[in-house]
Amino acid sequence: MDYSNFFINRTTPEIARDLLGRTLSYNTGSEILSGIIVEAEAYVGSKDRAAHSYGGHRSPANEGLYGPGGTLYIYAQRQYFFFDVATQEKDIGQGVLIRAIHPLSGINTMIKNRHGKSGVLLTNGPAKLMQAFGITSRKWDCHFIGESPFDIDLSSKKKIKHISAVARVGINQSDPIWAKKPLRFIVSGNPYVSDIKKKDIDPDFGFDKN
Repeated sequence: MDYSNFFINRTTPEIARDLLGRTLSYNTGSEILSGIIVEAEAYVGSKDRAAHSYGGHRSPANEGLYGPGGTLYIYAQRQYFFFDVATQEKDIGQGVLIRAIHPLSGINTMIKNRHGKSGVLLTNGPAKLMQAFGITSRKWDCHFIGESPFDIDLSSKKKIKHISAVARVGINQSDPIWAKKPLRFIVSGNPYVSDIKKKDIDPDFGFDKN
């Protein structure tokens, strides 16, 4: 797959939006764990106060974010891990955080990895989906996605009824501009979106059956 072309030549928000409906998978060596991306968050580089590259900050810890488009940026907060893909040309420092997936395959293994958590709790958050995949290290940080056990299917995508652009989660409210920017893209009505309310869940999970 031409990951490098997909993750450049457009704005990072456009890339984040286009990731919705595509299948993210992880090959454990014995099984494929996968799910449809239903929530993705754009981080737009040095001007973005919520980005790890804000102000041009660069260190060995966030070097993956500065890789050419398609480079994995896997970072840790406490014991939790997060899956980002760098966007744009090398040294730009922009990327997309995958926040939630709708499980497709390997669900029993994912439930075991989540210590019995199932249903929407399985993968309705960025740390949860990585735990469901069994990721316990930054081993694949800075690797190009095509040279890793991860895969994003760029050949097809699930049809979506409606995509919403909403404010990102957990952004410091002391910065009103960046806290409210609609840079988080969601499949409206999907139950695995991290902060969805039960009343907003669509019977078709936000997917178009036609």
